[in-house]
Amino acid sequence: MPTQSRGSSSIVIRRKGEVIFFDCGEGTQRRMVEAHIGFRRPTRIFISHLHGDHVLGLPGLIQTMTLLQRRRPIQIYGPEGIAPFIQAFSSVLGGPGFPVEIYEIASGGVVYQGSEYEVRAVEADHDGPSWSYVLVERPRPGKFHPEKARALGVPEGPLWGRLQHWEDVELGDGRVVKSRDVVDAPREGLKIVYSGDTRPTEGLMEAASGADILIHEATFDDSLIEKADENHHSTVTQAAEVAKGAGVGTLVLTHISSRYPDASVLLEEAIKTFSNTIIAEDLLELELPLDESK
Repeated sequence: MPTQSRGSSSIVIRRKGEVIFFDCGEGTQRRMVEAHIGFRRPTRIFISHLHGDHVLGLPGLIQTMTLLQRRRPIQIYGPEGIAPFIQAFSSVLGGPGFPVEIYEIASGGVVYQGSEYEVRAVEADHDGPSWSYVLVERPRPGKFHPEKARALGVPEGPLWGRLQHWEDVELGDGRVVKSRDVVDAPREGLKIVYSGDTRPTEGLMEAASGADILIHEATFDDSLIEKADENHHSTVTQAAEVAKGAGVGTLVLTHISSRYPDASVLLEEAIKTFSNTIIAEDLLELELPLDESK
């Protein structure tokens, strides 16, 4: 449940003008306004499960988008039941003024595949149909070395662009310069993982392998491990163990129980297992720069 300092669950990724949501709890649109996130941008929403603190922001968000005369479609992905949920509140509040494309997820795997990234669903261990999500960018072109191109006699201009797109080029004197001679191997894109509500699972640990960032629920401290298990949640140390086992770059703990007005005690527990851990808070922004060493 929300507290004075923490709202319901919603993670937003801003990527090249697109807005990607992981869950949409009550109050999401208010935080969007505070974070200066536009309501008309290309939008995809991935819902982990149909508990109110993860989904009740959808009616207000869609109504506001309609009020602002949005026309661009949005895509909503979620467990079985997401379609009738959206249809139910739309029948009462009035249908949206723009297309809402709904995709119910019945099995794990790739649920969205675009030209620059894909999103995979991984089965979570929670109460009812629940999913974790993995966003993986396509590999980036390898680093281009202009000094090597010049040394091989390639003039700056269109030929450089072709080389950067893995094309070999022929020069005026008949010599062929191969792309691999001036461009490094493709580099990995970013990988972001969102657990949703779940007990720790081997499947999620495997799916998160090598991720740049893992956003993992940590509802309870370690003294309440039995309660966490009963309610299909994770403790802070369990989340840290998933991060350590997966070899992620950064762990962000979220979905903190309202019994903890000061979450610093949870951070202290987590860093004993995984040092590069932070606690999520409302309006926290993390920039994920591309690692040019990859």
